[in-house]
Amino acid sequence: MAILTMPADDISHPVPDLTGYITEGQIVLDRELFQRGVYPPIAGLPSLSRLMKDGVGKGYTREDHATLASQLFACYAYVKRVRGLADVIGEEELSALDKQYLKFGEAFEMRFLNQGEYENRSIETTLELGWDVLSTLPKDELHRVSDALLKKYYREKEEAPACVTPLEGGAAA
Repeated sequence: MAILTMPADDISHPVPDLTGYITEGQIVLDRELFQRGVYPPIAGLPSLSRLMKDGVGKGYTREDHATLASQLFACYAYVKRVRGLADVIGEEELSALDKQYLKFGEAFEMRFLNQGEYENRSIETTLELGWDVLSTLPKDELHRVSDALLKKYYREKEEAPACVTPLEGGAAA
């Protein structure tokens, strides 16, 4: 296995960029994930596989594999943008939906990506975990999966009851 390291982790440099064109894929490691204890610390967005499309789906893994992966990565890409925005304006200024994406991002990293040092989970378990994590987002945010797959795999979350504080409803402090 060829290993390439670059100063400042610059994967846009011509050497790693061109290396990606002559291999069947790249696995990019992420220092931030490593420092947060995610193992293996694989950065999913810049990593790639040219062979995945030929080995997933009905007859290989499961019919939802490719679209689930696409939806997970699309949502995680949005998380990265929201984190950047939160760095500028503060997390408290984010919309309720953006805060849900932050929770999705945390679950995606700590439950889906993080496999622990000795975990050996099946593809079936991984796909189920992917749906569990994806189901932390509202169903209408999931545009890359069909209605049939949503109906089959999306896990409806029970709404938490509204919390009434003594100051609501005209009560005096």
